[in-house]
Amino acid sequence: MPGFGDTGTVLLFKKRFLAAIRQGRKRQTIRLWPYRRMRTGQRSYIPGVGPVRITRVEPIQLEQLTQQDAVADGFDSVEELRQALEEIYQQTPADKPHQAYRVCFELLEE
Repeated sequence: MPGFGDTGTVLLFKKRFLAAIRQGRKRQTIRLWPYRRMRTGQRSYIPGVGPVRITRVEPIQLEQLTQQDAVADGFDSVEELRQALEEIYQQTPADKPHQAYRVCFELLEE
C-alpha cells in the first residue's frame, strides 16, 4: 500500500465514513477494544483514504462522550454518535471486557 510506512497497522472504517475522513470532517473514532491497539505518534493506513498519523489515543467512558466528540467523529450530535456505536458494536461479546478508546488522527500526504 503506498504511503503505508513500516507499521503494518490498518485502521478500518465502514464505507459511509470515508468521505468525511477525506474531507477532514471526521478526525477521530471511538473504538471498543479488549486492549489498546494503537499509540500516539503511530502511522496507520485507512483503506480508501490513505496514510494517517495517530495524534492521540486515550481511554474514555462512553457516558462521557460530548458534543465535541460527536463533531470530531463526523456526527451532528452525541446522540447520533452513540447510536452509531451501538449499531457498530452490537455484536461485541458481553463475556469479554472491552474498553472504549478515543483515537484521534490526521491525514498524511501519500
